[in-house]
Amino acid sequence: MNLHQFRFVQEAVRRNLNLTETARALHTSQPGISKAIIELEEELGVEIFARHGKRLKRVTEPGEHVLKSVDLIMREVGNLRRIGEQYSKQDSGTLSIATTHTQARYVLPQPVAKLREAFPKVNVSLHQGSPDQVAQMLMDEVAEIGIATESLAQYADLITLPCYEWQHMLVLPITHPLATKADITLEDLALEPLITYHPSFTGRTKIDAAFAAKRLQPRVALEAIDSDVIKTYVRLGLGVGIVAEMAIKNDGTNSDLVAIPAGHLFGVNVARVAFKRSAYLRNFVYTFAELLSIDLTRSAVEKAMSGHGSDF
Repeated sequence: MNLHQFRFVQEAVRRNLNLTETARALHTSQPGISKAIIELEEELGVEIFARHGKRLKRVTEPGEHVLKSVDLIMREVGNLRRIGEQYSKQDSGTLSIATTHTQARYVLPQPVAKLREAFPKVNVSLHQGSPDQVAQMLMDEVAEIGIATESLAQYADLITLPCYEWQHMLVLPITHPLATKADITLEDLALEPLITYHPSFTGRTKIDAAFAAKRLQPRVALEAIDSDVIKTYVRLGLGVGIVAEMAIKNDGTNSDLVAIPAGHLFGVNVARVAFKRSAYLRNFVYTFAELLSIDLTRSAVEKAMSGHGSDF
C-alpha cells in the first residue's frame, strides 16, 4: 500500500464517489484511480466501496474504518511536510487563510500587513467562502487557519477559539425617519424593508432569531454577503441596512449614512478562529493568531490544540 492509494480513496469520498471528478482533481486518469483502489482493497482483504458495475455506490462498513485510518495517516503526512518546511525554510512559505468576505475586507488587512512585516518571506493566500465552506477548507487542509462567526464551533474535527465579540449596526440615510428616533425597536424594523446578509453569513441567524422570538416577520428586501453592497443599496433608499460592526468601525463614517448600534436588539456575536484538530502549526501561524487577538497567545493555542480548548 502507498500514499497515492490513500490519496485516491480520500479524494474519491470528497468527490461523492465520482471517479471522473476525482481524476480531474488529482490530475490523473480514472482507470489509474480505479486500479489503485482495487489493489488497495485486495491487499487489505476488504472492500472499501460497494459497487454497481464499475461505479462506486457507497462506502462499506469496513471501508468506514479504513477511511478513518487513511484520514489520520494523511493528516500526519501533512504535519510531516509542515515540520520539514518549518525547519528547512526557516519561517518562509505560505500561510493559507480561509475566511468570509466581511473578515477579509474589514478585519484581516492590518494583521496580514503586520505578519508580512514580521515574516517578509511568508506569502499569504486568502480563501473566501461561507462559514461552512471555511470549515470544509480547514478539514480538507486547503487552509491552516479559519476565521468566521457562524458554524465553526459545530465541527468536531476543528479546534475553535473565540477571537473577538461584535454586534450588528443599523445603517440608515440621515434623512430616514428612524435616524433620529431615540429607541428603535424590533417592531419598528419589522415595518421597514430590510437589507442584510444572506442567511449563512455574518450573524444572520441572530437577526432571524430575534424577530422570531417576538413573533415578527421582517421584510427582507435584499440579501447580500458583502457589507459594502448592503450600504450601497441603503444609499439608494431600498431600506434599512443591518451590517456587522466591523464594517462600520474600519470603514469610516460617511456623512450620508447614520450607524446605530443594535446589540440590544440582536445580541452579541463571537468571531472564532479555527484550526484542524491535530494539525502541526508553524511559527508564523501562531504569530498571526496573536495578531488577531491579544488572548490568542501561542500558549493558549497550543493548550487548545492539545485538547484543553474549553479552558480558554
